[in-house]
Amino acid sequence: MNAIPIVYENEEIIIINKPAGVSVQGGEGVTHPLDKELPKQTGHEIFLVHRLDKDTSGLMIAAKTKTAAAKWSKLVASRAVKKEYDAMCIGTFSERKGVITDDVVQHGERKRAVTQYTVNEVFEIDCGGEKLSLSLVHLTLETGRMHQIRIHLAKKGCPIAFDDKHGNFAKNKLLKKYCRGKRLLLCASQLSFPLSGKEKTVRIELPESFGAIFE
Repeated sequence: MNAIPIVYENEEIIIINKPAGVSVQGGEGVTHPLDKELPKQTGHEIFLVHRLDKDTSGLMIAAKTKTAAAKWSKLVASRAVKKEYDAMCIGTFSERKGVITDDVVQHGERKRAVTQYTVNEVFEIDCGGEKLSLSLVHLTLETGRMHQIRIHLAKKGCPIAFDDKHGNFAKNKLLKKYCRGKRLLLCASQLSFPLSGKEKTVRIELPESFGAIFE
């Protein structure tokens, strides 16, 4: 397995750029999970303080000690750590900016979920004679429910490209046939967090898969 890119580091934490397809935690049938690979790579114990879906790429915080893990887990839970995402969606939005507030059901319980979105660009691509519209959308979470972004964008009628759980299966099939790529086009692209009395922001470029869909 290739080394996991580390994009920021201090005495308490590292921030990594997790590739799509890499599981955060091990389990039956899981190979090379982050909780096993990061300690091997860094040479010391690592504590994950939040998660990303296996199919989602992007920024994650990991702590170097148990004390730091407790501190940063609280910061994440309190929303002092601000997470922002970018997604390539199938379809177009009626408004360039908005807030999605549909509840999300988790483990049989209905929970409040809030996602802010901004449409940055709209594209049209040809899939064997059929035109598909794609929207590049920037997203900020006010809540952190499982699959929240994927569920909210699907309910909005603009599911994430290559989302095999909540997406448009017929249009995903078209994209896979005529375009490069198959990975979910969702990236945790920016993290902002308190550091020494100021706000520190870390941002990464979007993965090559976001551009490869047009090739």
